Amino acid sequence: MKPSFVTDHLDIWTSTIEKKSSSGRGSKGKISLYGIKKLRELILELAVRGKLVPQDPNDEPASVLLEKIDTEKERLIEEKTIKKPKKLPEISDEDKPFDLPVGWQLLRLGDAINVLNGRAYKKHEMLSEGTPLLRVGNLFTVNKWYYSDLELEPDKYINNGDLIYAWSASFGPFIWNGGKVIYHYHIWKLDLFDGKSLFKYYVLNYLASITEKIKSSGSGIAMIHMTKDRMEKLVLPIPPIEEQHRIVAKVDELMSLCDQLERQTEDSIAAHQTLVETLLDTLTQSQNAEELAQNWNRISDHFNTLFTTEHSIDQLKQTILQLAV
Repeated sequence: MKPSFVTDHLDIWTSTIEKKSSSGRGSKGKISLYGIKKLRELILELAVRGKLVPQDPNDEPASVLLEKIDTEKERLIEEKTIKKPKKLPEISDEDKPFDLPVGWQLLRLGDAINVLNGRAYKKHEMLSEGTPLLRVGNLFTVNKWYYSDLELEPDKYINNGDLIYAWSASFGPFIWNGGKVIYHYHIWKLDLFDGKSLFKYYVLNYLASITEKIKSSGSGIAMIHMTKDRMEKLVLPIPPIEEQHRIVAKVDELMSLCDQLERQTEDSIAAHQTLVETLLDTLTQSQNAEELAQNWNRISDHFNTLFTTEHSIDQLKQTILQLAV
């Protein structure tokens, strides 16, 4: 599939919406831009398969990066900066997610990244002042913040620029930029052994891709069973470092386009809903049968344009019921 497929059919992506199950006020609360959501998933899928940007034969192959990552990991172990990780299983043919592009390699995530557990906190340790305590709810909602005065090991803190992963219920990867915090045990801190050989934002895109697959495969609640052991055994496709940067730049460009499309589509949907409601109001406010017929004729001339969404059809039904009283 050519990357241009993403941008050549924007009308299809933006026209597909679905109604949200949760209630809300206004168009944004009641519909989901399903097509754009699936477009984001496709962008991530193409990115981690090497289909989003061309390969460059002059790039240093990822096999060299694997050697550098292993060397750096051994240095950290020797200096007692990290504990010696457990040996992970070799990657078999069955583990390979797809045919790798030229210059790419596969590596278990735990052989490239130190997956660090957060800490559980007792109620009396959650205070109204001190160091902020980051919980999963703080990532996804406006949940109340708690604080702690505990002095902890350095790896129990998150700082700006750290890669983290929320693994319980609401889940997904983030680059943290909220200042120094302590993190709850439902969050993992992901420390790359060698940040020069593995681009943090490429890993972010990979983790976002697998997260979307898990969400799409069924209820997001299944992610509760995502253990640290499973996380470390994930098979990470690694491109040359130059290509990692090109991939991230292209993903950022296309995601920015998706943001723009969302804003335009939401504005268009809101304008359409206002138009439909205004025109239907002319029916219910008609003073007599003759005026009602005239107003209906104006609407019926544009029926196929006006009544194309679930919301507009619902409004039409309500108007008909109101007129029948």
